[in-house]
Amino acid sequence: MTTILNTLEAPPRYIPNDPRPSLIGMTRDALADALAKAGVPEKQRRMRAGQIWHWIYHRGVQSFAEMSNIAKELRQRLDEEFVIGRPEIVTEQVSNDGTRKWLLKLAPDERGARHEVEMVYIPEADRGTLCISSQVGCTLTCTFCHTGTQKLVRNLTANEIVAQVMTARDGVKDWPSDIEANPTPPLGGRYITNVVLMGMGEPLYNFDNVKDAMEIVSDGEGISLSKRRITLSTSGVVPEIPRAGAEIGTMLAISLHGTTDEIRDKLVPLNKKYPIKELLAACRKYPGLSNARRITFEYVMLKGVNDSPEDAKRLVKLLAGIPAKINLIPFNPWPGTQYECSDWDTIERFAEIVNKAGYASPVRTPRGRDIMAACGQLKSESQKIRAKERLALEAH
Repeated sequence: MTTILNTLEAPPRYIPNDPRPSLIGMTRDALADALAKAGVPEKQRRMRAGQIWHWIYHRGVQSFAEMSNIAKELRQRLDEEFVIGRPEIVTEQVSNDGTRKWLLKLAPDERGARHEVEMVYIPEADRGTLCISSQVGCTLTCTFCHTGTQKLVRNLTANEIVAQVMTARDGVKDWPSDIEANPTPPLGGRYITNVVLMGMGEPLYNFDNVKDAMEIVSDGEGISLSKRRITLSTSGVVPEIPRAGAEIGTMLAISLHGTTDEIRDKLVPLNKKYPIKELLAACRKYPGLSNARRITFEYVMLKGVNDSPEDAKRLVKLLAGIPAKINLIPFNPWPGTQYECSDWDTIERFAEIVNKAGYASPVRTPRGRDIMAACGQLKSESQKIRAKERLALEAH
């Protein structure tokens, strides 16, 4: 039975229209600079930054008052200057399969608008995967994707990306201080073991904020998720793919979905700018690519569109020489879509061809369909702003 929790109480440190900047999402250097502006002496900044980093990202505190190894006077000063709270949770939905979806309302932007974004947590026997967003809406218009029907509103900041991970850890009680609530946590002591940038938005069109956020999420003295447990999914922003490998260093997933430019042009319009040949050439140059660091190719199964045996054979030829895993994704329907999911026999026949060619090709079990939390179903009600306004805000 699906559970929907509406109008949840806001986290204790959430204050609407709070003018104070958040320390969450700041790099270590930026955090030290912020402490300088707060009057922390230069000789103390590195130590204090390390202490605050530990409390925020390792302990998950939401109040400076909880930072017991920092002098009370400094805690009060920090509380006057900064916040370390979370986004407002508008709704939390729990699927009948245990999947959770949160709708988060962000702090007001420069125009005073409060936009919304969705994220999803998928618990499994051997892992817990958190799917987070990098943009409000999406700059792309992939025709099979519900998110693609919501035009880009704006990029998320590093703060808003990292805060999703922290809010989810609050929700599933995944901080060290939660051990009493969860005395026998699964998965080696962690509920959230993997993070995937597969929610709303194209991560490589928000490169710098995603980079800073993933540095924080993977920092060994904080949230401490290995970059091999973080996957960045792109629809194929070819110029940024090698750079992502060199500067972000996470695992890579490619939303492929078609084996000819004719089909992919319709499904993923970005293909008209960066066709399949250029995309796969960039994948072959991905830094660190090996059998241990394979690229995942995501392939949504659409009835009568891209699911023939000929498509499977072309897919195998296209990926020749690339250490790869192929995720076959049964299409998750959404209101107004023109597509249907491939028949199960068709999916199995497709998978068999790919498997015989030597590629791991698991068929992803749909999760959270009953709460519109499955792959390609995320969307919020935030409205698009004009391009000139968005560019002016980002420049500001």
